[in-house]
Amino acid sequence: MNTNTNTNTNTKVTEQTEVDTVIVGGGQAGLALGYHLAQQKRDFVILDAHGRVGDAWRTRWDSLRLFTPTKYDGLPGMPFPGDRNSFPTKDDEADYLEDYAARFRLPVHTDMRVDRLWPENDRYVVTSGTHRWVGQNVVVATGGCQKPRLPAFAAELGSDVVQLHSSAYRNPGQLQPGAVLVVGLGNSGAEIARELSRTHPTWLAGRPSAELPIRHGRMAARFALPLVRFLGMHVLTLGTPIGRRSAPNFTAHAAPLIRTKLSDLTAAGVRPTSRVAGVSDGKPLLEGDQVLDVANVIWCTGYREEWEWVDAPVFDAAGRPQQLRGVVESAPGLYFLGLEFMFAAASATVTGACRDAKYLAKRINVASPRPTHSGVSQMSPGDTRREGHR
Repeated sequence: MNTNTNTNTNTKVTEQTEVDTVIVGGGQAGLALGYHLAQQKRDFVILDAHGRVGDAWRTRWDSLRLFTPTKYDGLPGMPFPGDRNSFPTKDDEADYLEDYAARFRLPVHTDMRVDRLWPENDRYVVTSGTHRWVGQNVVVATGGCQKPRLPAFAAELGSDVVQLHSSAYRNPGQLQPGAVLVVGLGNSGAEIARELSRTHPTWLAGRPSAELPIRHGRMAARFALPLVRFLGMHVLTLGTPIGRRSAPNFTAHAAPLIRTKLSDLTAAGVRPTSRVAGVSDGKPLLEGDQVLDVANVIWCTGYREEWEWVDAPVFDAAGRPQQLRGVVESAPGLYFLGLEFMFAAASATVTGACRDAKYLAKRINVASPRPTHSGVSQMSPGDTRREGHR
């Protein structure tokens, strides 16, 4: 790794680092790939926007537990500690990732939110603030949960209504007294609504795509979830006819309810309601012109992928990266990792991301030695320093 530190005429320090591979994203996918590259003795860096390794998990709501048991939550070379059929908390997973990066001495640079990525000559340039990395290869391992998705009318809610996206929700203490409306019935919406029902009258708007037809827990971890994992890893893949047929529907709909089912919500006193159609007088307006008088709204409406910071013509009309198992054929040296159904239904899970990382590690180009140039490298014309969520 060659590093040049330079000072321009405005005494602003710019650090340029030349490496074989830049990995953008230090979650489980980026760390798993880093492990394999380290085994190959490759020259690479991992850039992560958070202050600590694992913070993408730490910043989720306090009571969150993983849906997969411990035996499926580890990364290559280091099993997840503890009871193999238990379900770790989000903080357990975060601490494990931090320990993993330390154990294998992975070159993770925290507090590095990437502003822009673009091709320049026969390499790629990645910038974060005053830092600039130049690499033969770049792997975008930021995953799909990048920018919270909110309906446009959310801004019309009255200032007296506390509203949070699920990404900002931590616990019921953030809400004010009074009823709460949870919008969206995926796994996040179901679990948050059930938790809030203990302290607030709770309404829930949305319909689940499906439910896991078994009771989640230790017995499922021993007998049923291994079958689910097998289906998600080996049957529902782009390598099988059934997988190719199911992929578009899989990415278009929320995952089935796993731990918290409709019967659990009913038993907890959560009241179902119709779809939210807009806002009237500062309050949620439901289909049928019913105005719901609530003091709080939690938007469990998911995320959208945000690739504006990737300045390369590698996206389709829907804005999705055009890649096959993470390899972008139209842009040699550019790769993606951790996407929904990148190769299999399990691609966005810890287990699936680890398999995809092992595959990519074998496909990433080996850079030939290149000279290091002194002096400040100039940004290409039109650098807008667009900020993304990494």
